[in-house]
Amino acid sequence: MKEKVKKYLQAFADNGVNLVLISLLTGIFAGAVVTFYNILMSLGEETSIDLYMLVRENPAFIPLLFAGLAAGSLVIGTVAKFVPMVRGSGIPQIEGAARGKVRFNWYVTMCSMFAASLACVFMGYPAGAEGPSLEIGGCAGGAVGTILKRNQMVKRLQIASGASAGLAVAFNAPVTGLVFAMEEAFRSFSPQVFVCAALSVVSSLFTRNALRYGILGKDKVGFTFKDFAFDFSFNGEGAIFCLWVVLAAIIVALIGVGFYYSVFAAKRIFKKITFFKGVGKYMIPFLLAGAFGLITVYSLGGGHDFIQSLATGSSGVSSGKIEVERIFGISVIATLFIVFIIRFITSALSMGCGVPCGVFIPMLAIGAGIGAILSVLFQKAGMNPIFSDYLVIICMATFFTCVVKAPVTGIVMVFELTGQFSNFLPALIGIVIGYLIGLLFKTDAIYEKNLEQYIKDNKLDENFRKERVRLFIREHSKADGKAVRAIVWPSNGLVVELIHEDGSQTVPDGETVLRAGQEIVFECETDDLKELTEYLHGITGKQE
Repeated sequence: MKEKVKKYLQAFADNGVNLVLISLLTGIFAGAVVTFYNILMSLGEETSIDLYMLVRENPAFIPLLFAGLAAGSLVIGTVAKFVPMVRGSGIPQIEGAARGKVRFNWYVTMCSMFAASLACVFMGYPAGAEGPSLEIGGCAGGAVGTILKRNQMVKRLQIASGASAGLAVAFNAPVTGLVFAMEEAFRSFSPQVFVCAALSVVSSLFTRNALRYGILGKDKVGFTFKDFAFDFSFNGEGAIFCLWVVLAAIIVALIGVGFYYSVFAAKRIFKKITFFKGVGKYMIPFLLAGAFGLITVYSLGGGHDFIQSLATGSSGVSSGKIEVERIFGISVIATLFIVFIIRFITSALSMGCGVPCGVFIPMLAIGAGIGAILSVLFQKAGMNPIFSDYLVIICMATFFTCVVKAPVTGIVMVFELTGQFSNFLPALIGIVIGYLIGLLFKTDAIYEKNLEQYIKDNKLDENFRKERVRLFIREHSKADGKAVRAIVWPSNGLVVELIHEDGSQTVPDGETVLRAGQEIVFECETDDLKELTEYLHGITGKQE
């Protein structure tokens, strides 16, 4: 009896208390690093705007600006060449690491992404902080798992938890970060992923708010699209607005499909550019971004300010009139169209070239820009102006969902960033249409497709081979008493056989409950059988 109690307490410590403490530690570490990163990113955006305003007022500085951009792009391209983990937003790579498909050195990746993406913003590149924040958070989770010498299962859980914490800190949106980790990073809504990610998100946001309060003051603690106003109810006008949403969602989703194919067309083109040993290709997006920065301030930074400028009312009564800084005195709709084109091009080039910067918020800015254009046009066709702000936000989420294929994250993001948890129907209509049109045109989730290409380009799949591992399920292990679907198995793996204590064999499904004393046969593609076995031991218990 005493031995049994001892084993139970040990299992509780391994599967419960230790995992809780490690997840909290991951959140604190990720929250601290990502908070400092985002503070510096905000400073970088302000500095770059001032710099471009100075150059616009003093055209003699234009050659100096482009010389600096060319030199800076070569440095950033060199970093991306030697540290592949920082290419692009970093989101596909950290998703791959959480699933065991990609290996990385946490401190090299963290420092490289921190410095390179920050340099992009100081140079005026239209870069968001959210993607790099997610990767930096994932590196923090990897650091905790490595330093504390945890097994492979715990390490991957912490990478996913750190990534969700990083995104939550960047957005100040805990539920969005949590859902994104489950829907994208692990592609699993298991209790283990939820608990670890939730604890990391909570501790990271406490850390974030404490640090920002201490450094910047209380008025700088949070960020949401608070200037947007909503006035929707499902009455006559509300029903008509839903029809406008259907039309807008179709248009936005078709543009999203175009963006998807533009990214991969850009990838093919950039692969053919080899001057300066392939690093020279980075000059193209940076020089274009510099030219765009001289045209409008809305082409700089991630796009928060641009999205905020599309709001028409913060008092609950929307006028429907979008007031943006005009480009060369042209009309509002022409200005919006130019900003949309600029952001479409720069975001596609960023992902196509692999510039180490975030495109999460820039993609939202593209969707919001389309929504603003449609709002102006729809109002002329008879749409009630009070729905203008809501249409902008719906289009933003629709574009994101069509490209990223994360509908749950999209709907949660709408509610969390706007602070509006009512008026569910129009947002749901837009997001569903965006998702379905993406499926109709056979587009994949863009981060998933980028991960596949990253693995192929870096030849990470050459050493992968199919392996079968047979293990006993130990008492009080993570697998004991759990359904197959509730367990976070290694990516692309499958329990192909269950051997019962009496020797009989069955093929389990997701609802099959595993018990101590049974054996499982697990099949998976891996490049490291020892690591796979160690991961599975973390689920079934240490083998005697």
